[in-house]
Amino acid sequence: MKEHVGKFREWVREHQKYAPVIFFISGFGWDSATLGRIDMLLDRVILGSYLLGASLFIYMFNVADDGKWKNTMLEKVEEYFPLAIQFFFGGLCSAFVVYYFRSVSFSKSLTFFVVLIFMLVGNEFLDKRISNKYLQFSSYFLVNFTFFTFFIPVVMKMMNTWVFLLSGLVSLGTTVGLIVFIYKTSPSTRKEIHEGKMLGMVAGIYLLINGFYFMNLIPPVPLALETGIVAHNVEKVDGSYEVTYEQSPWYNFWIKNRSEFVHEAGTPIYVFTSIFAPSELNKKITHRWKWYSPNTEDWEEIDEIGYQITGGRDEGYRGFTFKNNIMPGKWKVDVITEEGRVLGIINFKVVEDSLESPERLITQAF
Repeated sequence: MKEHVGKFREWVREHQKYAPVIFFISGFGWDSATLGRIDMLLDRVILGSYLLGASLFIYMFNVADDGKWKNTMLEKVEEYFPLAIQFFFGGLCSAFVVYYFRSVSFSKSLTFFVVLIFMLVGNEFLDKRISNKYLQFSSYFLVNFTFFTFFIPVVMKMMNTWVFLLSGLVSLGTTVGLIVFIYKTSPSTRKEIHEGKMLGMVAGIYLLINGFYFMNLIPPVPLALETGIVAHNVEKVDGSYEVTYEQSPWYNFWIKNRSEFVHEAGTPIYVFTSIFAPSELNKKITHRWKWYSPNTEDWEEIDEIGYQITGGRDEGYRGFTFKNNIMPGKWKVDVITEEGRVLGIINFKVVEDSLESPERLITQAF
């Protein structure tokens, strides 16, 4: 056992420059492979233990320079505290990717994704890496905020703007509490950071995330749009939805249906969606149909059609809307909650009276 520990220490020292990146990616990859549903008790326990582990190791790391662990068994492993922090950050970040971005409309919240990932892994490109305590606490606040925006709606079995604000306040309170506790108990930390500046940075990030939320740049977690399809027909048969649509070409493998919809005049166009929601969470979902007018060169809202969802199904709660008297041209359907939060956007172009028949027409059960 001692031989293996010795080899591990030797490997870490030889690859000290890359070890934090490797541990971050390890936590990220492990969680991506093992996480299932945010409303499952085991997943919540795992993520909660990651947040607790990150909090504990941040404390242990920050008081290490004060000789807190001298002449204890932890003294021998002090050098690995930053790696443990990186692992837990990677694990929590994977929850963001697995749960946050199951949405079809990834681009809608790309800005927030880039900001979060930049701040989480940006320490790998700084000389001090995770030892930069301003960056360390800022990153902790981001993963903390992300965790509670999933956790609290699942526990309360409801989601709305007030629940999001409550999640943010809980994460803000726990982060500020940890910073103040470490600052008061660690003389070395007081020398490295200014308490007011650190708290100001955290408050700035808090306001930034809330700004993203109200600008609709953050998807309404824990809801997620699993599937969005423009279809020729949708029928419910024996508990399943049979959806007939034009399959996308192979080079657009990330999109199910073809972007150009070959439409026969006088027939309806359907939009089918499946939405993941935690068990016992009920929500009204609306399809907002929009058409791009060549005259005004702007999107015109044509109709809003809503339906109720009930969470708990792995593949998402299914539903559809349809429209008759469709004009040719560019269309999009915003999939939104009753508060106006965008789950995803389904874009397509209607080609009317085409001489060609629809290509790659298939029927799939959902």
